[in-house]
Amino acid sequence: ESRADSQLEKVQKIPISELVPFKNHPFKVVDDEAMLRTTESIAQFGVLTPLIARLLEDGGYEIISGHRRAHAAEAAGLTEVPVIVRDMDDDAATVLMVDSNLQRESILPSERAFAYKMKLEAIKHQGARGDGADIGKLSLDKVGERNGMSGKTVQRYIYLNDLVPELKQLMDGGKMSFTPAVEISRIRTEHQKYIAVSIEGQQSSPSKAQAKKLREMDEKNQLNPDVIDAVLSQEKKKEDFDVIISSAELAQFFGKDKTPREMKDQIMALLGEWKDKQPPELGKGVKKVDREK
Repeated sequence: ESRADSQLEKVQKIPISELVPFKNHPFKVVDDEAMLRTTESIAQFGVLTPLIARLLEDGGYEIISGHRRAHAAEAAGLTEVPVIVRDMDDDAATVLMVDSNLQRESILPSERAFAYKMKLEAIKHQGARGDGADIGKLSLDKVGERNGMSGKTVQRYIYLNDLVPELKQLMDGGKMSFTPAVEISRIRTEHQKYIAVSIEGQQSSPSKAQAKKLREMDEKNQLNPDVIDAVLSQEKKKEDFDVIISSAELAQFFGKDKTPREMKDQIMALLGEWKDKQPPELGKGVKKVDREK
């Protein structure tokens, strides 16, 4: 019984000063409105869900799950937090770190892209070690299955890691949607840098068709700054227009329990009510006068 008890994971109180972030942690910890709410909750009730960490060889503990809770606890004035210390190798810790953080509501596309890349590399390494890991873990499908995502979609996210920083910032800021970003990520770096300049200069988000055309022209060695400007300045087809509203913008009006589908349905319903209240179109009135003449 004593041996079995020693194997059980126990919650320990560990000083926040002894906790360090996970190496290359892909998810930003920011002092936004959600963090303020978490800090207020912890100040009132404490940290209700223990962090998960592992002991470092040089001393201290590396956080695997709970970076936001640790930050909020420190902001709330706590000096220690409850932690489950787990013995994990680098690959297992990486997989758990990614999976636990992907459950968060607001994740930037670049964060998700880097997290999927880290998880895929860890799973591949587990399989390469020959430690009995199932061969299916090497697949992209294995990376995405927990989040209901196909292997193809995971691969498209991983492509986003090839975007230059300027384009990642535009994507995360809602100035470039997912599909055009994937297309542009396959373009050479030197051309990507000018694409970012052109997007900012024209203050226009590239459509899927424009991004695909840029990629095709890059493959044919036909891209240069003038061509990029010309392609991005072309009038978009009606079906190419996308209205992009970031999750941060929507968070001002919807509770955190709303799904994307519920938010869309509510927005469409409100727009329908707004349209019903609008006066008749001016054009209809003009046509009526013409017929009376």
